[in-house]
Amino acid sequence: MRSWIIIIIIVIIDQLTKFYSKLFDFSFGFFRLNYVENTGAAFGILKGYNLLLILISIVVLVIISYYLFVIKNNYAVYGLGFILSGTIGNLIDRIFFGYVRDFIDFGFWPAFNIADSFITIGGIILLYLLIKDEI
Repeated sequence: MRSWIIIIIIVIIDQLTKFYSKLFDFSFGFFRLNYVENTGAAFGILKGYNLLLILISIVVLVIISYYLFVIKNNYAVYGLGFILSGTIGNLIDRIFFGYVRDFIDFGFWPAFNIADSFITIGGIILLYLLIKDEI
């Protein structure tokens, strides 16, 4: 139950930051807030395949939702919850806008958003647990 509250909070934060990111253009050294509309997935792959990316996201949501009920390891639940919340945040963008709103830009890396950050953090948590053989 606690994981669903965290998921909802992350999705709300993601959507709010994406909404406000369009209003600000900020630069500090190599860090910029730079609004970008990404029609693809990570690193711009599969540009223009919005329907396919929506379908993949739905499949990911179903699989992760199932495992959230099955897995007993709290850390794995948080990892899966982070991935689920990021997927939901980007899926909302794909359905309502036809692209994902990215805005965090370090210059040397493609722009990304809060949802992408939580997907990455969740993946790192799960990878660590797999390496430690705790899942």
